[in-house]
Amino acid sequence: MSSVPAFDVEAFLATLTTCPGVYQMLDAEGRPLYIGKAANLKKRVSSYFRGTPAPKQRAMLAKLARIEVTVTRTEGEALLLEHQLVKRHRPRYNICLKDDKSYPYIYVATEHPFPRVTFHRGAHKRPGRYFGPYPSASAVRQTLKLLQRAFPVRQCEDSYYAHRSRPCLQYQIKRCTAPCVGRVDRETYRRDVEDTLRFLEGDGQAVVDDLVRRMEAAAAELDFERAARYRDQIAALREILETQVVAGPGGDLDVIACHIEGGIACIQVAWIRGGRYLGDKAYFPSRSEGHGAARILAAFLGQYYLDKPVPAEILLSHEPEDAELLRAMLSDQAGRQVRWVSAPRGRRRDWLEMTRANAEVALRQRLALRAGQQQRRQALQALLGLETPPARIECFDISHLQGQQTVASCVVFDAEGPVKSAYRRFNIEGITPGDDYAALAQAVQRRFQRLQREGKSPPDLLLIDGGKGQVQAVLPVLKELGLGDLPVVGVAKGPARRDGDEDLYLAWSGRWLHPGEHHPGLLLIRQLRDEAHRFAVGGHRQRRGRAKRTSPLEAIAGLGPRRRQRLLQQFGGLQAIKKASVEALASVEGISPTLARRIYETFHAPET
Repeated sequence: MSSVPAFDVEAFLATLTTCPGVYQMLDAEGRPLYIGKAANLKKRVSSYFRGTPAPKQRAMLAKLARIEVTVTRTEGEALLLEHQLVKRHRPRYNICLKDDKSYPYIYVATEHPFPRVTFHRGAHKRPGRYFGPYPSASAVRQTLKLLQRAFPVRQCEDSYYAHRSRPCLQYQIKRCTAPCVGRVDRETYRRDVEDTLRFLEGDGQAVVDDLVRRMEAAAAELDFERAARYRDQIAALREILETQVVAGPGGDLDVIACHIEGGIACIQVAWIRGGRYLGDKAYFPSRSEGHGAARILAAFLGQYYLDKPVPAEILLSHEPEDAELLRAMLSDQAGRQVRWVSAPRGRRRDWLEMTRANAEVALRQRLALRAGQQQRRQALQALLGLETPPARIECFDISHLQGQQTVASCVVFDAEGPVKSAYRRFNIEGITPGDDYAALAQAVQRRFQRLQREGKSPPDLLLIDGGKGQVQAVLPVLKELGLGDLPVVGVAKGPARRDGDEDLYLAWSGRWLHPGEHHPGLLLIRQLRDEAHRFAVGGHRQRRGRAKRTSPLEAIAGLGPRRRQRLLQQFGGLQAIKKASVEALASVEGISPTLARRIYETFHAPET
C-alpha cells in the first residue's frame, strides 16, 4: 500500500523565493486549504511554522500535504490573483463571499431599429447599454414596470416582436406604442428610447424639464392630445422620482457596512446610482469566525468587485486591511481613481448609518433563525432516533400535469436554513407518464451520481414527499450507489390530508410515526417538504410554459421565420391557419403546394 510522502517543510522553505506572489496550502487530494498573498513569499510562509499556532491554524497545518506558489511582479498583482483563486476554489480556511449568482441589469438593445428595454443577467456580450447592477431581480422588474408607465418602449422578445400581425395587450393599455405593426414612427420611438436612457443614467429631472417644454409647445400648437400624453408622462416620472431619489448629492457610489455578533459577520451593501437608491442586500461571508471587521471587509471587497463595475466612491464602516493596496487594485480594475471614505460627513454619514443599522438588523434575524433551526434539528434527531442532529437535509418532490412535463425538485437545508445555490431540478424523461415512483428513482439516481462524480458528501438525512411506495422506489437506487445506510424518511399526508397531520415512514425500520401538528421536528420537515413542492411546481410551470410558447408552425420543415410571418399576417392568427384549406395556404406568397399540403397535414393528421 503506497503512502504520500510527508511534506518536508524545511527543504521547501530553504528554496522558497523572496519575491511577491500567491501561496496555496493543499491537502493530500490537492484541494486548497488556504490561499494567501505576500509581498515576500519566504517571510510570509515561514511565519506559519514559527511559534505556537492558533487552534484554527494548527488544524489547517495538520491537513497540509504541500504548498504551491505563484510568483507575481508586484504585490498588487498578487492581491488580485489571490481574490480570483479564493472565489474560484472557496478554500476551507479562507473568508469566502457566498455570491454564486450574477447580478441583474437593465439592458437596452440600442442596435435594433426599435430598441427594447429588458431584464438581463449574465455576460455583457450583446451590443447595447447595460444599467446596474441591481440588488435583486425584483428590483429590476419593479423599475421596468415603472419605466413602462412613463416611456412606452417595448419590452418583448425580438422573436415575439418579429411575428406580430396585430398589436398586443401592452398597446391596448398604453404601455407600448406597437412598433411591431407600424403604429409609431421611428423618430417618436427614438425620442422615447433616448428619454429612457437619460432617466436610467440618473438625469431624471432633466427629462421632466424637457417633457414640460414639449407639453407647453404642443398646447401652444393646439395639439391637446399630444400635450395630454406628455402630461401623463410627467406625472408618472415625478412619482418615480419621489419614491426612488435619495435626498442628497447625485453620483454613483456603494455603501458597505460590516457588523459582527455571535461569531457571525454580516456585510450590508447599498447601491446608489445617479442619485437613485436602487436597493440593498445582506451578505454573510463564510469562515469569518475569529476575524475582525477590517480583515473581513478586505476579503469581501476583493472578491465582490472581481466581476462587477467599481463605482467612483465607496463608503465603508471600517478601514479594511491593506487599504492602499486594495484601493490601487480596484482603481486599476476600474481604469480610474476609486475613492473610499470610512468617516463621511453630512448626508453620506446618514447613508452609512442607515446601512450599518440594516446590517445589524439582518444579522440578528440570522442569529434568531439559526437558533430556531438548531432547536428543530435537535427535536428531529430525537424524533427519528438519529445519533446526531442532521446538519444537511435534502428533500425530493415531483410535479406534473396528467403525466406531462414531469419535473423533480431537490432542495437542500443546512444548519442555517435553505441553501438555494444547491437546489436542483430534473426534467424527467423516458418513463411511463404519471409514474411518480420511476420519476423519483431517476431524480435520486441523477442527483447522487453527480455528487459522487464531484467528490461531494451525501446529506445526513433524505426526505421523500410520499409514503412507503415512494421510499421503496428510491432505496434500490441508493443501495446500488453504495448509499444503503443513508437515512430515508417518507413524508405522507395523513388521512385528513391537512398540514400538521403528516405521517412519517422510516425506511431503516419500516415504522410509521405521527409526531403531531406542533412537534418542532415535524415543523422542520414540513418546511422542507413545502419548499420542495414550491420548487417542483415552479419548474413544471416553466417547462409547461415553454411548451405552450412553441408554435406548431416551427416544427414544420421548410417553414422558416419569414414564411411563418407571412402566413400569420395573411390569416390573422394560428386558428385561421388551422382551418385553412390546402389551396388557401398555397395562395400565400412563398408557400408551394407541397409545403401547403405539409402544413395542412400537420393540423389534420388522423389520431392514433
